[in-house]
Amino acid sequence: MSKPIVEAWQTHCRLNQNFLDHIPAEGLGVKLGGRGRTVGAIIAHMHNNRLAWLEPGAPDLYAGQSKVKREQTGDKDALLAALAASGTAVAGWLARSLENGGKVKGFGGQAASFLGYLIAHESYHHGEIGLILGQTGFPLDKTAAYGLWQWR
Repeated sequence: MSKPIVEAWQTHCRLNQNFLDHIPAEGLGVKLGGRGRTVGAIIAHMHNNRLAWLEPGAPDLYAGQSKVKREQTGDKDALLAALAASGTAVAGWLARSLENGGKVKGFGGQAASFLGYLIAHESYHHGEIGLILGQTGFPLDKTAAYGLWQWR
């Protein structure tokens, strides 16, 4: 059972990276109506949320990671690198959890449920990002938007 769950996370991370890679650099600083988070801040939040789970649940995998700071939210390369690093760490944590009976330390549930939580959380933000970009003149091209569905 371990391999399919970890592979599902890795697929999500690959699709996430592709989606975010299509966001124009100018789009990272936009937000709706002058309120809320910028697109770059939402991406930073996705990474930082992963770290918030890793720090207590898998401190050894958290080690060496760093939160994305507000001043880094406009740096696309930094955002993509942070997500790649935290994605790899979460994959390791899922694999370890599955090898040890499936329970995810600090989550209070099984690895499959944690996977669902993480993907649901980040997918919510994909929709939010798409809406913000579309409403502020930076609509994603169809390749990026529909690319999130390439799970085969």
